[in-house]
Amino acid sequence: MIYRPILMSRAVGSRLATMAVALTALAVSLSAGEPQPSPAGSATVTAAILPLHDEITDVTVDSLRRRIDLARKQGAMMIIFDMDTPGGLVTSSIAIADLIRSLPDEVRTVAWVNPNAHSGGALVAMACDEIVMARSSRIGDSQVIMGGPGGVTAVPEELQPKAYTPVLHDFRTSARKNGYSQVLCEALVIPEREVWWVENIKTGDREFVFTEEKVKRLGEDKSSTAPSVAENVDTAPPPQPEWKLVEKYYDPVLDMEVSALQPIVRDDQLLEMSPSEAIAYGFSKGIVADESDLRARYGLSNVVRINPLWSESLAHWLTSIYVRGFLLLVIFLSAYVEFHTPGVGLAGLVALIGLAIFVGAPYVTGLANVWEIVLIFVGILLICLELFVIPGFGVAGVSGLVMVLTGLIATFIPDEPGRSFPQLFPALPTTIQGLKLAVATLVSSMTASLIGMLMLSKFLPRVPIFNKLVPANPTPSQVAVEDGYRGMARVGDFGQAEGALRPAGKARFGSVLVDVVTEGEYLEANCTIEVIERRGNRVVVRASRR
Repeated sequence: MIYRPILMSRAVGSRLATMAVALTALAVSLSAGEPQPSPAGSATVTAAILPLHDEITDVTVDSLRRRIDLARKQGAMMIIFDMDTPGGLVTSSIAIADLIRSLPDEVRTVAWVNPNAHSGGALVAMACDEIVMARSSRIGDSQVIMGGPGGVTAVPEELQPKAYTPVLHDFRTSARKNGYSQVLCEALVIPEREVWWVENIKTGDREFVFTEEKVKRLGEDKSSTAPSVAENVDTAPPPQPEWKLVEKYYDPVLDMEVSALQPIVRDDQLLEMSPSEAIAYGFSKGIVADESDLRARYGLSNVVRINPLWSESLAHWLTSIYVRGFLLLVIFLSAYVEFHTPGVGLAGLVALIGLAIFVGAPYVTGLANVWEIVLIFVGILLICLELFVIPGFGVAGVSGLVMVLTGLIATFIPDEPGRSFPQLFPALPTTIQGLKLAVATLVSSMTASLIGMLMLSKFLPRVPIFNKLVPANPTPSQVAVEDGYRGMARVGDFGQAEGALRPAGKARFGSVLVDVVTEGEYLEANCTIEVIERRGNRVVVRASRR
């Protein structure tokens, strides 16, 4: 199981209802349902098959809760989880296990491992009333790890008690409920546990024990004092042990007795079981090849398969690093276009939708926290305040920019167990890798967006489809003010004052009569004047000095 950005439980349902609907225009809504068909010819069903595939996140929790409620409304008294998962978030896996165990006793739950239930998937499977497995399948390997964008690492030793305790507690709860070996459940999580399979010689009872207990039961305790060879003392033979190592067990796949490898779990391994081993060790009840086998095994007549919604699958896809990088590119380019076009248009709407998806999808999947989203939007408000209310670009603008960048980067960084909110300074390798990846993604997207801005300003205005998004720069002739004096009265030209200039008046330049003004001096009529400044139709003159 993976510790990623979520380590403490949250009210997932309310988060999805508020965040997904309010922020994502692509309907990453996990509380809104799509109609699910009932089996033909029946208003109710006897069983429902619920696929549980891919990584387990908070989206998976809400999806299964919705589908379980739907199955029960349709009358299903058996819920079968079709499992093919590598595991996922610890909190999400435990939440699903709690959801399964909280179902009424009359609702029977079955985990169909088809073909894999690793890590958190094994924890979910153990919570069901019964486990069955496909012929080629695996279950187990449930060590808690620190997962991040750069890979996975083991939980640091100082954090192991905090990380392992809830997982071990959940496995032991399921073991007591379903009669599984708690020793083997511990070996699923902690690699240092060496497990042996022993058998009582008299009764034939078989048990799983750790190395210390195995030494005692087999009489291998070397700490006991043995008589010296030099001593000529008659001693009674040591009592024969009542236990021995299990040598063989029945393999239902091969339909024969096979040798048991001892120890069944070494101290450098985690327990992972094939279908035959899971049956022999008391976890699995049988082998189910396909859905028809499933129907035959449980005598099911009306079965409905309730798949996840398209929006639930979309939420997982939107959190991939490549999609998030592309969303940043879209946000930057759209914001650029919006600021370079009058009014509020399509580009601004695209930027807002892109930002909503960028922060909303990780939030509903449990990869982002509330404080990160709040930081981003407060930063945007400060930037808008600086641009439209406060003149210049000062403290508010710089603070807003820093907050936005910090919030964007923080949505990439996993939380660390045992650390208090907010987490701004990563300490573990995985969180440091997350920070590096966030910076790299942000810099790459900003660089690509700068290139895109250059292309938008230079090439796209010439394309008919895009020239309405970014209007072309006007030509000099388009912005030039019409010359009402037909090229006369330019700087350096000489003319004659028609009347006294006090300081404004009229002057003649050739055949053109021009409105002129002096720099404040008084000039008499008919004096020769010289143009010293020309701004549009404003002509400034002085007395000629030649």
